[in-house]
Amino acid sequence: MSKASRISLTIDLSQPGRHVGDAMLRWSDNTNPLGYHPIPVVSVKGADGPVLLMTGGTHGDEFEGPAAIMRVIGALDAASLRGQVIAFPALNMPAFAASSRVSPLDGGNLNRAFPGDRDGNPTAMIAQFLESDILPRCDAAIDLHSGGKASFFQPCALPTHTADGGLAARNMDLAQVFGLPLIWRLGAHNDNRSVNAAAERAGVPMIATELGGGGGVAPAITDQAEAGILNILRHLGMIDGDVTRAKAPRVVEIRDPGASLYATSEGLFDRALGAGENVKAGDFAGWFHHVTEPERASVRLTVPRDGMILAHTNRGFVKRGEMLLLVVQDVDQAL
Repeated sequence: MSKASRISLTIDLSQPGRHVGDAMLRWSDNTNPLGYHPIPVVSVKGADGPVLLMTGGTHGDEFEGPAAIMRVIGALDAASLRGQVIAFPALNMPAFAASSRVSPLDGGNLNRAFPGDRDGNPTAMIAQFLESDILPRCDAAIDLHSGGKASFFQPCALPTHTADGGLAARNMDLAQVFGLPLIWRLGAHNDNRSVNAAAERAGVPMIATELGGGGGVAPAITDQAEAGILNILRHLGMIDGDVTRAKAPRVVEIRDPGASLYATSEGLFDRALGAGENVKAGDFAGWFHHVTEPERASVRLTVPRDGMILAHTNRGFVKRGEMLLLVVQDVDQAL
């Protein structure tokens, strides 16, 4: 049995109505030696019904998800809600406040920190709190990501293809209800340190998302995310309204990590392709210019494998090992 988290809440999640407070991340450093680092939390609890967890800002430079969450929780009415919504619009608040993918408190990547450690650094403490204290309360979960400053993703929902077939089906159902025309199924190459993996261990149906990117709030994509959350609330019977589903969404998966394109040296990626494009092995991907060594000839880059470009780097100047194009393959069947 896991120990209770060191993070405590200033609100009681069992109480009906709307309550706003903090998860109190106690970490003594130069910025806050004797207080706590606040992680905002909102609970809206109505009549009996499911409990839905919504998290955004797991990476602190991804803003479409937090914006959509704030829109939805601002409009929810506890008097007409069946069930409870627990929302952490900026789960990694220290990173969010710094517009940083990783936490300025410890350099940790929260979506690579689960199941976490109550006695670890701040990022590990947040992960342990969510996996041990919050997810077990929930009947479904949504973790809203985007590409952040570094990359841009074709908007998609991310269900985990779990070993438990029933859970995998519920995950896929949530992805279809979210309504985007693209689903990125997380299979054998999924990272077991993510929120998706934490939900799988807890047996909670869950999806993540990738909602564009660029380090700002894209209006059309944020509108899609808001609509997707509301549709899931209807699907769970928590609010009134008709449920719509994406018609024959495309389902993709990382089948071969070698299908993607990475920088082999330091330089400028002069990109010729974008997210959402179908590609064949050998297609022209762009030029790689050695700006710091202009005596070196530019390199003509090509796509390694057939597939679809799920994401591309949002940076121009890149270093060896950075992702340039993330290439995925179609899944024959959704399950």
